[in-house]
Amino acid sequence: MEAQPYAAAPDDSPVLGSLPVEPLLTSEFDADPAAVYRRLRGRHGPVAPVGLMGVPVWLVLGYREVLDVLRNESLWRRDLRYWRARAQGELPSGWPLLAGYEVRQTMFMDDEEHRAARQTLHTALRPFQEARGPQGWELRAAVSRYADGLVALLAAESGSAGFADLGAQYTRPLLLMVTTKLFGCPVDLGDELVMDLWRMLDGGPGAEPATARALAAFTRLAAHRRARPGDDLTSYLLLADPRLSDEQLGRELFMNAVYLNDITGNMVLNTLLEVIRGNATVRRSLAAGQPGETVNRAALANPPVANMCFRFAARDTPLGNYWIRAGDAVSPSAAAAHQDLLAIGSSRLVDPALSTRSHLGWGAGQHQCPTAARELAGVLVAQAVGRILDHLTTVELTLPPDQLPWRTGPVVRGLRLLPVRYEMRRPPSPHRGGVRPTEEPDHRTRGLLAGLRRLMFRGQG
Repeated sequence: MEAQPYAAAPDDSPVLGSLPVEPLLTSEFDADPAAVYRRLRGRHGPVAPVGLMGVPVWLVLGYREVLDVLRNESLWRRDLRYWRARAQGELPSGWPLLAGYEVRQTMFMDDEEHRAARQTLHTALRPFQEARGPQGWELRAAVSRYADGLVALLAAESGSAGFADLGAQYTRPLLLMVTTKLFGCPVDLGDELVMDLWRMLDGGPGAEPATARALAAFTRLAAHRRARPGDDLTSYLLLADPRLSDEQLGRELFMNAVYLNDITGNMVLNTLLEVIRGNATVRRSLAAGQPGETVNRAALANPPVANMCFRFAARDTPLGNYWIRAGDAVSPSAAAAHQDLLAIGSSRLVDPALSTRSHLGWGAGQHQCPTAARELAGVLVAQAVGRILDHLTTVELTLPPDQLPWRTGPVVRGLRLLPVRYEMRRPPSPHRGGVRPTEEPDHRTRGLLAGLRRLMFRGQG
């Protein structure tokens, strides 16, 4: 039987570059992205043409269409070389999001190259995933020590009752400390790293040099651990694939730092926000001792990766009400797709638990977050959220939820600040089941917090 050729787009179907597109990143989007998604869907259906910092792309809004894009690897490619606008030199000079896409690592590979790189990461992460193994046990114990140390520092600085920003004073330093330990960094990664990752993801000022600085730091770490291997993820990546060069390993560490610090950190903050502002389903699962379900419900309400990285059409194909041309960029929107799931979950005919297991917080398909990384991130989120709430008897937002400051960017939906009024139980002692003397917050965490505060209040990111 002869193979049938793929259909080409009809001559009368509109081309992306010929359509009038409205900019996605507007003050309205910053304030209420859900309303923008609804308006786009009402106007265009489940796929809409939008302008992203001067570049037209397809934003995929419908849950079914997002899943189609994420799961059909042969049609929707991740390799940047499939992007026609880039190949033909049509991107604006200095387009700020390009710097992150140019970092060639597992996330932007396809087929066998992607599967091999993904297996290397899974093998290296496995010891830390297993809670009963020495590496997994120590990592989880460290998270508890670091969390207790940050709470103790908060009590020392502001008292057992007061005001705090659970972003700059808890979540971000906690994830940086975990990254320093997991990656085997000989010194702290530095508070500037968080902001460089923000600049890269959000396409902020200086995205390109920020990306270069972060890559250089992780390449130096790769060279250090090659010369002095240890009991850490960097060394285990080299053990899993000794052929990795320092540059290749640096790029993989860069990718994992993005996910561990920014994406996982946003998941922590978003989960805390849903608990604090009274999301009933999130609170019920937390009270029932179901940390995994708590994370699922928070991710459904507010996924940390609102709009996922581009896929590129391998050939002309219909999607939604449009024909997508070969080489077009599409951005699957988890946040918009979740509106479908929330609508289904509100139906009396559907068990709401069904929708929580279908959230796209970790992606889907061949490029979804690897199992080992996903399970480890879920544990870290649940542990970080549970630990801080164990210490607090009262925690209330000091701003109305609709006035909280969110980062402006096309990819993540993350809080700049999570300002609260708190009252705590007896603060944890760093010397009683808390932070070991070598890990006391007074020399390491204080400097990290001071740096984060300086950066946050400069308004960078």
